[in-house]
Amino acid sequence: MIPLFGESDDGKHDVLEGRLISVGLQALVRKTNVVLDFGFWGRDERSALRHIAHSLGATPEVIYLPIERDEQIDRIAQRARTTPQSTFPMSEDDVDRWRAQFQEPDDAELAGAPVPPPPAGWTDWWDWAADRWPSLVWP
Repeated sequence: MIPLFGESDDGKHDVLEGRLISVGLQALVRKTNVVLDFGFWGRDERSALRHIAHSLGATPEVIYLPIERDEQIDRIAQRARTTPQSTFPMSEDDVDRWRAQFQEPDDAELAGAPVPPPPAGWTDWWDWAADRWPSLVWP
């Protein structure tokens, strides 16, 4: 991310994600398989994209690859040693704080259970997604 945003992304990360999702949605409507792999730490993010994929005729699948904290710390340290120019500094406290924020997918989500309704205040997942990723463009 540093090559794109420098030391601070100032919200540009959300813009980039929205553009990547837009490209993925364009591919979905053309019946092409799509893999989005950039976090989706929150259940709402995953629910919105699952709902949108369903509405476009796709069959979304959440794949979760858990990682132990120590392994994650080791990988972060390895990236910092080998490619410091493209790696944001991350302390163990940062990692612990982010791990606490992560909403691990439950068995129902992993099994493709129906998407729950959007959070209170949102009429549908499309509106929620447009607010979450301001650069999102519908196909």
